[in-house]
Amino acid sequence: MKCPGCGSAAVLAVPEVCADHASMREGLADRLARSPGAPSRFDSCVHFLEGMLMVGVGVALAYSGVAHHQPLYTAGGSLLAVLLLVGTVVVVRRETRERAFVTAGEARAEALWRPAYHCAGCASVFCPGGSPWQGLLTPEQFKKFVWTEAGYDKQLEERFTDVDLPPGIPAGP
Repeated sequence: MKCPGCGSAAVLAVPEVCADHASMREGLADRLARSPGAPSRFDSCVHFLEGMLMVGVGVALAYSGVAHHQPLYTAGGSLLAVLLLVGTVVVVRRETRERAFVTAGEARAEALWRPAYHCAGCASVFCPGGSPWQGLLTPEQFKKFVWTEAGYDKQLEERFTDVDLPPGIPAGP
C-alpha cells in the first residue's frame, strides 16, 4: 500500500498507529482518536463508593452531635451528608450519560475510523479506494470528520474549531 499523496510506503492502518506506544508518546494517537474518552463503569462504582464513604462521615458527625447534644455538629453533619449525597449522584449520573453518549456514536465512528490509513511520510490520513471519503486529511481534519459524523462534535477541543474539512467531505451526522 502506498500513500496517494506522497507515494510513500510508510503507511499503517489507523488502529495500528493508535495502538503503537511511540504514537501515544508523540500525541498522534490522541489526534487520531476514534471517540472521546468516557469513564468506565468501574470508575463510576469507585466514585459512588467514595461518595458514600464521605456521606457516612457526615452521618457519623451528625450522630455524634445528637448523642452529645451539640446542635452545630448535628446540623453541620446533616448538611454535609446531604450535599455529599447529591454531589455523588450528580457525578455518577454524568458519567453514565457520557458512557451512553459515546456508545451511541460508536458504530458510526468505527465505520469511518477502521478503514483509514496514516502516512508517516506526509502525515496524512486517507482511505484506500476513496470510501468512506476521498482525498487526504490531516490528523486533525480526520478526528474532526470522525467525531462530527459520530455525533461527538461538541466534545472536540477548542483547537479543532479552526480546522476546516476539505470540500466534498460531509461535516455533520
